[in-house]
Amino acid sequence: MTSATPIATRHGTFVAQFNDIGLCRLDFPGKALVPKLVPKPAGLAKCWLASAAAALKSLLLGLPPRRLPPLDLSAGTEFQQLVWRQLLKIPLGQTRSYGEIAGRLAKPGASRAVGSACGANPIPIIVPCHRVLAAHRRIGGFSGGPGWKQRLLRIEQAEFVDELGTTELDTFYRTVTP
Repeated sequence: MTSATPIATRHGTFVAQFNDIGLCRLDFPGKALVPKLVPKPAGLAKCWLASAAAALKSLLLGLPPRRLPPLDLSAGTEFQQLVWRQLLKIPLGQTRSYGEIAGRLAKPGASRAVGSACGANPIPIIVPCHRVLAAHRRIGGFSGGPGWKQRLLRIEQAEFVDELGTTELDTFYRTVTP
């Protein structure tokens, strides 16, 4: 059984989907239909929703969540699940490259496969695929849509190179120094 529940944030309304194992999907605002009639969650689902909402809101404020809801990552292939578990190890405000993740999985030639796994991540933000960058700290792709990866990295104050080739740190220093 899967249930979809909206989670309202200052960045829009996300849609969380839960199954018998836990949170199995999180959609960005505008990416999924928000259910009109949502039954009040009960039991474990109520606890998981509260945990997911609190974790999401903390992350969107640039704060580490106190705890995560149970995550069901079984929708992915074995390789995708390995990548997603690696993503959970990247600390808030830090980034890794697709190549670094591939290396940590002992698959040094699998950078593109890591990128594909990040793109297939069913629980973005909570499983932080936005913290994975292309070579030389360039943004790379992101399934959340235009601007979301940059927005999330800015919230976390992580350094990355924008489309113009400047780092966010460079942009910060230009605005605060005469």
